[in-house]
Amino acid sequence: MSLQEQFDKAAADVKNLKKLPSDGDLLELYALFKQATVGDSDPSKAPGFLDLKGKAKFEAWSKQRGVSKEDAQKAYVAKVEALIASHGLQ
Repeated sequence: MSLQEQFDKAAADVKNLKKLPSDGDLLELYALFKQATVGDSDPSKAPGFLDLKGKAKFEAWSKQRGVSKEDAQKAYVAKVEALIASHGLQ
């Protein structure tokens, strides 16, 4: 299975976890997914000061700046596999 296929499967599998991951895990998944699909975040598009949720997501994504698409996909797949191992699938 290619890396892209593994990534796509992981993206589908994460929606079927028995338990909702922690906020930290969700932010990490979001950041890795965005880095793998969009690339580096654009600081000029940072959310406003009062958008706390958006700001947290943007900051998590910004921490992945410079990570290649392939490395982000590999990290995302590994994170989802770890969550499946600890939470299981429905």
